[in-house]
Amino acid sequence: MRQFDPKTILTTIPVLFPYLWITLAIALACTVFSLLLGSLVAAAKLSRHGWLRKAGALYTGLMRCTPSLVMMFLIYYGVPKLSLEVFHKSIDDWPRGIFVGTALIILFSAPMSEVIRSAWLAVPAGQFEAAAAAGFSRPDTLFRIIIPQMWSVALPNLGSTAITLLKEGANAFTIGFIDLIGKANLVVSNNLGAHSREIYLAAALIYWAVTFVLERLLAKAEAISARGRREPQT
Repeated sequence: MRQFDPKTILTTIPVLFPYLWITLAIALACTVFSLLLGSLVAAAKLSRHGWLRKAGALYTGLMRCTPSLVMMFLIYYGVPKLSLEVFHKSIDDWPRGIFVGTALIILFSAPMSEVIRSAWLAVPAGQFEAAAAAGFSRPDTLFRIIIPQMWSVALPNLGSTAITLLKEGANAFTIGFIDLIGKANLVVSNNLGAHSREIYLAAALIYWAVTFVLERLLAKAEAISARGRREPQT
């Protein structure tokens, strides 16, 4: 085994760093779209119709039991075959990022739905009646009163879920997607496995730094949000 070489870490970070934007872009896009899909699932679970509530609960339960790696394999290998058999159209030439994003959006819409559902239930039910009495329309009530309160409640769990999504996206290298970890694997392969510890440690340091910055930003956002809903002192 080669001797541990700290200098390799320093020389590898600049090689990996340009691929960080791919990792962040995928994470950001998947967070937004999983939040949108999660909103629909949350609406189903809050519906007055029993079959919608059961469907939403079943979806959430299945996604919670599915590892991200398994979901990526199902989407990457299953969807092109299904497209060819059902629609007679080949999508094998589609960018791998589409399959990675689809897998993560489907998977993380489940925890996002729970974040939204719990935030909705945390808002007092009388808010709608009070807003209606004050002359607000239902859309105005939703966007000017309910959603701001939901955002304040949901922000901590939303941020935690987004960071988890960022880390789970590292599995994308298994289907040949070249992001931060994918590039690290290429560097290891090009070096014939030499200094793999240092290379992966360099990748880990970048992830740690990004996560640290995101956590600080989220803490700041939570503090601002809490300041907005703090009760006035008497």
